[in-house]
Amino acid sequence: MKDKYHLLCNTETSIPIFSRDWWLDTVCGKDKWEVLLIEEKERITAAIPLYCPRQGIISMPFYTQTMGPWFSPESEDTKYTKALSRRQILCKQLLNELKSYPHFLQNFHYGITDWLPFYWEGYQQTTRYTYLLKNIRNTEAILENMSSNIRRNITKAKDKYRITVKKGISIEEFLQVQKQTFERQQVLNKEDTDILVKLINICRKRNQGDIWGGYDEQGRLHAAAFIVWQESSAWYLAGGGDPALRKSGAHSLILWEAIRYVSQYTDTFDFEGSMIPGVERFFREFGAIQTPFFTITKGKLSLLNRACLKIGRIINR
Repeated sequence: MKDKYHLLCNTETSIPIFSRDWWLDTVCGKDKWEVLLIEEKERITAAIPLYCPRQGIISMPFYTQTMGPWFSPESEDTKYTKALSRRQILCKQLLNELKSYPHFLQNFHYGITDWLPFYWEGYQQTTRYTYLLKNIRNTEAILENMSSNIRRNITKAKDKYRITVKKGISIEEFLQVQKQTFERQQVLNKEDTDILVKLINICRKRNQGDIWGGYDEQGRLHAAAFIVWQESSAWYLAGGGDPALRKSGAHSLILWEAIRYVSQYTDTFDFEGSMIPGVERFFREFGAIQTPFFTITKGKLSLLNRACLKIGRIINR
C-alpha cells in the first residue's frame, strides 16, 4: 500500500501537504503511519493516510492540521450529484477497512463538506474553524480588507520601531521566542520540539517552508513565524513573540511579509485557526474568512492506552 501511495504522492498535486508521504514520515515516523487505498482499474481513486501511535489507534500527529480522505479529482464537467454519490461510495469502502481500528480521531480538510457516510457508521463530528485568505496576490485588496488595527500595527512596526523582517532565521532563536509565548499564555507546550525541528529542516530542504523573524535596530527578535506551503495553499504552522516587546506590532509585520512572499507559490494563506480567543481575533483581523472543518471521532481510549500514549510522547522527546 505504501509503495503505491509514495508513487501517488510523486504525481498527484491535489494531495494536501499534511497527507503527503514525506510529511507523514517526519511527523509520525516512517513506521507509525499507514494508508488505506481504493483502486479502480489499477487507478487509485481514494486514499486515507492514518497515524497509528499504537495498534488499533488512529490519531492526529503533531503540527498537522488536517488529514482525512483524499479523492481523485473529478473532471470539470462532472455534475454535483454524481460527484457526491461517488465520494459517498468511496467513503463506504474506506469505512469497511476502518472497522479493524477501534479508535479513530482525525481532522478532515475543509474541502470535505460531507461527513454523512461516517455518521451513518456511528462516528461523531465536532466543528472547528480555520481562517483563510484567498487571492493573496492581490495585495491591495488584502490590505483593504484588514482591520485598521492590523494595518496600524504593520505601519508602527516599520516606522516607529524600525523592525526589519528576515527570512531564514535560526531555529534556536525561533524556539526560544515560541517558548516565551507559551509561558505568557500559560499554555502547557505539548508539541514535540524534535518533530518541529525536523519539519523546519525538511521544509527548507524542499523549499516548502521557512521561518520569518522581526528584529529591531538593537538586534532583538520581537516575533517569529514558521510558514509552510505548496501550490494549493500556505499555512501558518507555528509562531511566537517576546512578551516584553509585544507592543511593536512585529507579529503583524512578519506575517504580512510572509504572506507576500508565499504568494509566488500559492494564492491561499491558511492561518490554521485557534481556540484561544485573542489568537482567533488576531487571525480574523487580517481579513481572513472563517472556514469550518470537521473533527471526526469514534471509540474511546482505555486508561491504559491513554497512559501509554502519554508515556510514549515523553520517551520520544
